[in-house]
Amino acid sequence: MSPFLRLTLSLAACLAMPAWATTQCHAQFAAGVAPTITNLKLQSRTQEVCFESYAVLHSGISRTPLYSAEHLTRANVEMAKTLSRHDSFHPESSLPPQDRAELSDYARSGFDRGHMSPNGDMPNRSAQAESFSLANMVPQVHTNNAGIWAGIEGAARQMALSEGEVYVVSGPAFIGSNIQRIGNVLVPTHLWKVLYSPAQHRAGAYVITNDDTRTYSSVTVSDLEKMIGVSLLPGLSQNIRDSGMELPKPASQRGGKKRKSQAEEEFTLSDFSRSIMDAITRASRH
Repeated sequence: MSPFLRLTLSLAACLAMPAWATTQCHAQFAAGVAPTITNLKLQSRTQEVCFESYAVLHSGISRTPLYSAEHLTRANVEMAKTLSRHDSFHPESSLPPQDRAELSDYARSGFDRGHMSPNGDMPNRSAQAESFSLANMVPQVHTNNAGIWAGIEGAARQMALSEGEVYVVSGPAFIGSNIQRIGNVLVPTHLWKVLYSPAQHRAGAYVITNDDTRTYSSVTVSDLEKMIGVSLLPGLSQNIRDSGMELPKPASQRGGKKRKSQAEEEFTLSDFSRSIMDAITRASRH
């Protein structure tokens, strides 16, 4: 076979493969299996985007990710510690213009551009720059973003450091009929973060309201999946998704001296998962 023919066949094979299959996105998912949408209302205008250190499923309806997933390792966290933060927020060029968020949507809105897969997890400059894609952002109350959400992000990193690795899936929830909008972007009512520990073979999820809350809820992955209409860890057993996990306590990420036990006392675990489920049930009737 001539070199030209071999090259032609090779190119044809590559073009025949779905773009998602040729990426390394599967490495970001527990058991290599991506989350799947179970609520058909969410399926419209979605697009998967694979980045160097995380992957998102983006919605052209909300113009936010429906989820952002990452395989967070001890090595990545250690490397991320050596990098200073370089903000580079930008619209995601791989998304259709009619479906993506723009910087103008967030301008003077009063909301932060809140990372789902955080800059602080990124192991090098190129991954850090990719984390500032608006495909990875949701409109977030500033005190929430800089407070309890940052604490939850820090708790995920601490688990990766202590156990060697953790699979993380983060995203927004839009619960109820009165959803706020900034520009063309929907503002989530809640935020959530799933942690799966391969060392423990257990998984659990944080859920918080998108306001100035200092409380969070810990729920099973199965309950969260019912809340948001996405199967988040489809590659894992139902038992792991049903059983829950004792999640590390979020701690303040602010610098400076802390009073004794301040980190442990700053954010409070509170069970408001039932009120969320009730809200979803009421919304589904309309």
